[in-house]
Amino acid sequence: MTHEPVFGQKDPTVTYTTRIGVYGVIPDASGKRLLVLQAPNHALFLPGGEVEAGEADAQTLARELLEEFGVTVTQGARLGRASEYFYSHYRQTAYYHPATFYVAEDIRCVAAPLEDFNTLMLMPIELAAAQLKRPTHRWAVAQWLKQRA
Repeated sequence: MTHEPVFGQKDPTVTYTTRIGVYGVIPDASGKRLLVLQAPNHALFLPGGEVEAGEADAQTLARELLEEFGVTVTQGARLGRASEYFYSHYRQTAYYHPATFYVAEDIRCVAAPLEDFNTLMLMPIELAAAQLKRPTHRWAVAQWLKQRA
C-alpha cells in the first residue's frame, strides 16, 4: 500500500468541504522551468483544479488548462496523491483537499484563456518549488524531481 501524505491538521470541531483536485507538474521544453498559475492574490499554484462530476483525471487536467491558460499538454505518469486540510480566507470555507498529481509536457497554446484573472508563468524549478502555496503542490514537485534523478 502506497503512503499518501496528508498536510495540515484536521480540527475535529470544524466541518470540512471535500474538494477533489487534479494538478500537473509541467516543465517547459528545456526542463528548467515549471508552468505555474499566479492567482490574483499573488499565490502560486500548479495548474489544475477541482474535479467536476463524471470527469476522469485526464479530463479535469485538460479542462482546467484550457480554462486557465488556453493550453493543451500531453499527460504523462501519475506522481501520486496527497491531501491537505486548510481554511480558505478568500472563500471563507474549510477544505479537505485530496489531489492527484501528474507529469505533463508539450505545452501548446491553442486558444485564449477563458479565465482572465490568473497569470500564467514559467518559473525556474527551484523557485517554483519553494514558492508554491500548497504543501501538496510542493510535495508533487519533489516527487517529480526524485523521478528525474
